[in-house]
Parts: sequence; C-alpha cells; structure tokens
Amino acid sequence: MDRKWWALIALTLGTFMTALDNNVGNVALPTIQRELGLTISGLEWIVSSYILVFAGLMLVGGRLADLFGARRVFVAGLIVFTVASLGAGLATSGGTLIAARAVQGVGAALLTPTSLSLLSQIFTDPAERGRAVGIWSASGALSMALGPVTGGFISENTHWGWIYLINVPIGAVTLGLALWAVRPAFTRVRHNLDLPGLVTSALALLSLTYALIEGEAAGWTSPGILAAVAVSLASATAFVLVERRSAEPMIDLSLFRARQFTGGVITSGIWSFGVFGIYFFSALWLQNVLGFSPTEAGAAFVPMALIMAVVAVLSQRISALLGIGRTVALGMALMGAAILMLAGVGADAGYADVLPWFMLYGLGGGMLVPLTAAVLNGMPAGRSGVASGVLNVFREVFGLLGITVLGALLSARQAASDRPPLTAFLEGYQFTLVVAAVVVLVGIPVALFTMRGTRTPEKGQEERPQAAMAGSAN
Repeated sequence: MDRKWWALIALTLGTFMTALDNNVGNVALPTIQRELGLTISGLEWIVSSYILVFAGLMLVGGRLADLFGARRVFVAGLIVFTVASLGAGLATSGGTLIAARAVQGVGAALLTPTSLSLLSQIFTDPAERGRAVGIWSASGALSMALGPVTGGFISENTHWGWIYLINVPIGAVTLGLALWAVRPAFTRVRHNLDLPGLVTSALALLSLTYALIEGEAAGWTSPGILAAVAVSLASATAFVLVERRSAEPMIDLSLFRARQFTGGVITSGIWSFGVFGIYFFSALWLQNVLGFSPTEAGAAFVPMALIMAVVAVLSQRISALLGIGRTVALGMALMGAAILMLAGVGADAGYADVLPWFMLYGLGGGMLVPLTAAVLNGMPAGRSGVASGVLNVFREVFGLLGITVLGALLSARQAASDRPPLTAFLEGYQFTLVVAAVVVLVGIPVALFTMRGTRTPEKGQEERPQAAMAGSAN
C-alpha cells in the first residue's frame, strides 16, 4: 500500500483519539458526578475545559505548523495528548480531572488542524483528497459509535478512569506510525506566532465560556458575570483590530470574503452546535429519565454513529449528484427534523421510541462531510493550514456554545419549574432540543446560498484555488 495511505491511517487515528475522548466521557458523566461529588456545572467544566483550550489554541496549532512543519506539530500534539490522558485517568478529584482535560485540549489543538493540513499536503489530487477527508471524517463518526458504548461499559464494570487511559496505547501506536509514514515536504509559510492575536482570542473564549457556565449559579446580572461578558466582547473586538493590522495575522480576515469559505465554516459550526449539545445532554437524559444503564445508554448511540460513518464515506458520491450545497442542506434538514422528533419523546419511552430519530440524525450528519473538502479545495496554495485551523475553531467554539448555551437554558428551565426533579429535567431537556433544532435548521439556507454551484472535484481535475475567492463577488 502506498505510504500516503498509511499516513492517512496515522492522521485518522490521531483525530479518532481526540474525538473518542469526548464521546467516551459523556455516558460516564453520571458515574464521575457521583464518585467525585460534582455539580452539573462541574460536569460541564470537565467537557468545556477541554473544548475551551482546544478551540482557544487551535489557531496557534495551525500557526506553529506553518512555522515548524505540520508533521513536527502533529507529533508534539500526540505526545501531549497521550501524557495528559494518563493524568486524567489517574485523577482523584474534580479539579485534577478538569486540569488534565485542559492539557488534553492543548494536545488536541496541535493534532486536529495539523492533520487536516497534512491531508492537503499529502493528497494533492482533489478527488483523492475528497476520499481521504471522507475517511478522516468517518473516524469522528466511528468514535461516536465506539465512544459511548465503551464509556458506558467501563463506567459500569470498572473504574471510570479507564475512559481516558485507553488513549495511552492508541497514542503510542499512532506516534510510531506517524513517525514512519507521515513525511510531507516542509515549507515555512509563516515567520511569527502573532502573540497579540493568541492572547486576545484565548481571553475572549475563556471569559465567554466562564460566563455561560457559571451564569445560572452566580446570577446573570451579577458583577462577575457581567464583567466576564464585557471582557469577552472587548477581547473579541481587540482581536479583530489586531488581525486587520497584522502583517501575518492568525486569521486572515480576507478569507471570509470567499462565499464558499464563509458559508463552510458557519455551516460546520452550526452542525457542531447541535452535535455537541445533543450528545452531552442526551447521555444524561437516557440514564436519569429513561432509566438506561450506562452500557445501554452508550449502545443507544451506536446505530446513529455507524450510519453517520457509512454516509460520510459515501457522501462524496452523493454530493457529485446533488451538488455540495444541496447535499449539506439536506443533511441539516434531516438532523433538524430528528432533533424535533426527539423533543416529543416522553419519560415512559423505550429504546424503540428513540432509535428511529437517532438513525435519522446519523443519516443527516454524515452528509455534511463534503463541506470540509469544499473549504480546503477552495484555498490558495499554502493556506490549507490556516483554513483548517479556522474551520476547526468554528466547530469547537460552536460546540462549546452548544454545551454551555443549552446547559444554561436547561438549568434555567429546571430552576423555574415546580415539578419533581426528573420531570423538570425532562421538560428543560425537551425545550433545549427545540432550540437546538431551530439553530440546526438555520444551516439550510446558509448552505444553499453559500455553496450554490459548488460540486465535488473529479479525479485528475486541476485545483483552481482562486475560484472560491472570485465567488465572493457573486
């Protein structure tokens, strides 16, 4: 087998490991909550500390790849993530676990954008790149299948720490394979880190996340929360000003003049909002309301994720027939419909009532894979690193918002209800599902407008990097 396909395996394993880490932990959250004595806010920080650092430093990961080479940064990310996973698995307190998860976020921020950048460097043919991205994306869907059931089995039959310790052997195997197979040519395309951009972007994300997670407990109008929101807005404004004046900005804002690029990152972010929020709260819903065991709750996600993985691999053929815009819009419509139907599932429901809508959700989710290839194919030479970084930042930030915003709405609805705790949780959960569905459905017109006329490249077709930029004038 050509070495580049072994390289794809290494890059896919690295991405799989970071995605598995999120999905394997969700089903185990009730167990972790009991054993470590955590509140809902504490549980959110276990997930959000990882996502916060991941999103906040992902642009830095892309910049470091441009400075020192994507392969070196990918390997460094593997090492950091694997060591931090060992620390998370051995944690004996909520604070230690949250800190280890944050360090995992550092490793993931180095891994994920560089893996996409390396795919663009290794697979130069647009059609081959599309297939490679499909396989790479399918690994994320596969993690949704294996993660919950693995996390449920571990939390029910052994110590919950093993949900993080399983990353250690996966990381070791991936490291060895990457050192052997991933060997792209290194070309330095950036010369500085853009420290002002790093500081202002990280501060904006950190303060926003803190306000969203702690707002319900502290009070939305409390001085601390208002100050956090003000810091977030000021930092975001400063970030935009800094990037506009920088000679080598962390995010080249001119990329957003391309209709295809802007629509791609926004639609991908909307998708993440629904996926992250649904997975986080559905794991609690299945166990606390419907009475599933951890293993049963994990197994409930398997059909959804397997369908998503299969459709992800086939999605390039679908988009070749329908066009990328229509394919993505159809996927968003199926996902939104599935979420709305889940909102009508009552407390006396069983697995048969949940399964059809989970499967419909997986069918729609897999159809969004061509979006990634479309964004990367539209980038000028040497810009795939920053493009993949921006794409993944939007995914993680919107995913973070999915957890924190929906969590805030759920907590507010529970607090305002005079019903029994489980009933109040169910009503709050159903309300958040409706909100998530509305957000996902917004992606339909966005995809149809921004991706119109965009089709999947055929094998051997020459890349026309400037096409996406020219499309912004339409």
